[in-house]
Amino acid sequence: MKSLTFFLLTLLALSPTVFSQEEGDDRNTRNEPTDREVRNGFWEANLDGGNYMVALGRISSVSRHKYVLDGAVIVDEVTIDTTGQALARFYFISPISVGGTGAAVSQAVERAASLVDGAAQRAGSDVHNMVMKKYPLTTHTKTIEYRLLSEQQLGALYQSAKTAWVSGKGRVFTGR
Repeated sequence: MKSLTFFLLTLLALSPTVFSQEEGDDRNTRNEPTDREVRNGFWEANLDGGNYMVALGRISSVSRHKYVLDGAVIVDEVTIDTTGQALARFYFISPISVGGTGAAVSQAVERAASLVDGAAQRAGSDVHNMVMKKYPLTTHTKTIEYRLLSEQQLGALYQSAKTAWVSGKGRVFTGR
């Protein structure tokens, strides 16, 4: 694991232009994801919550699925499994919005989200972009997790990773 981490850090140090925005890129004003082909043999995701990079030859599967968590939210998740020791998960969370009890749960989830956003603004951090965990229940060994703020962004990320893996051509996905 340490040698893989060292390799990736060395690779990133040797390629400083990987994370730079191109001239005229106004992604920050539109909040739309960008996806471009690169010739480096890696798939990379640059997100507000962090960065992920994997060699295309190390990817063993790319999947997308939805599930209900604790009867309160729907998790739409993209999973990238590799031949290394880490599993990457990218997800978008939305409240269950059905009549009756579901509506109450939906309101509670929306209220909690607004409280987190308010606390984040007061603290000057991007808490709403961060993965939320409750130790030890949600601590996943060797799992790398990222939270996206829209279903559209998650779909674009999935398509980018799938395209890179199937075509064998590197890609850089930049999103929020």
